[in-house]
Parts: sequence; structure tokens; C-alpha cells
Amino acid sequence: MARVPMLEKHQISGDLLNTFEKMEARGRRVLNIFKVMANCPKVGLDFLKLGNSILTKGCVDPCLRELAILRVGDLAKAGYEWTQHVAVAKRVGVPDAQIEALPHWQTSDRFNETERAVLQYTDEVAEKIRVSDETFQAIKKFFTDEQIVELTTAIGYYGAVSRILEALQVELED
Repeated sequence: MARVPMLEKHQISGDLLNTFEKMEARGRRVLNIFKVMANCPKVGLDFLKLGNSILTKGCVDPCLRELAILRVGDLAKAGYEWTQHVAVAKRVGVPDAQIEALPHWQTSDRFNETERAVLQYTDEVAEKIRVSDETFQAIKKFFTDEQIVELTTAIGYYGAVSRILEALQVELED
């Protein structure tokens, strides 16, 4: 059970309520992470906006983005994050074999040079915060400055998401 309430629509108001209603009108479910973030409506709304921007308005290839997000969830041992983004990864075209190989990507033959650069970068950002010059130069071969900033933001954002989910013990939806 989550450590803070998962607020329902009748318990919130304003812009966050409007956002939840728009999500439902588009056939999207209001996830438990969003219901938990509703306890802090101003931050919760901006949290949702940033996540939406990363997922829908970015210029990083969605498959590469999802590999990075899944890797962050794997490193954080955040089951909710992993489960939610396995579905997203499959939708955007990440092969099952790559999803299964992510925990041991370094020794897997399922990833090409670009994917390996993304995963190494993800590991360093998520685990060490600082990235080696070698890893940065590898990512620079494949990405523009805009894409590097976006990828770094996605890694940091989903690291925060994983921490929120785990610290507050947010359960996965049925």
C-alpha cells in the first residue's frame, strides 16, 4: 500500500483535475504515480508535463529513449517503472530480446553500437552522475546537443520517478 494517499478526481481541483480529465478523455488511464503526485498539486502538474514532454515531444528515437528508461528502472530495481515502460517499449518497437537482455546488456549481442553508447551513458548518469569523457564522446558520435540534453533529462527524470515510486511504495495498477 502506498505510503501517501492515491488521490482520486473528486479529491483534487484546478489544473491537475483538468489534466486528469483530459487524460481520461483521450482514453488514457490516470496512473497511480500521478494519483500520488496529486498530493502536491503544483509540483505534480509540472511533473506530469515534463514526463509528457519527454515521451511525446522529444527528438530522441523512442526505442533508444525506452531502452534508457528501462535501464534506469532496472538499475533502481523499480518494478512499477520497469513494468509500465516494458509496455511502452514494446509499443514503440523495442524487441523482446533486447528488453530481456537489458540487465546484462554489456555482455549481450542484442545491442548495436548506438544502443550500447546509450546504455553506457545511462548507466553512468544513473549510477555515478558524472559521465566519463570516453562515454560522452561515444554518445556525441550519435546525438546532437539537443538530443544529449533530452536523453540526460529523461534519465534524470525517470531516476526521480523510480525514487518516488520506491520511497512511497506506489503499487502497480491491476
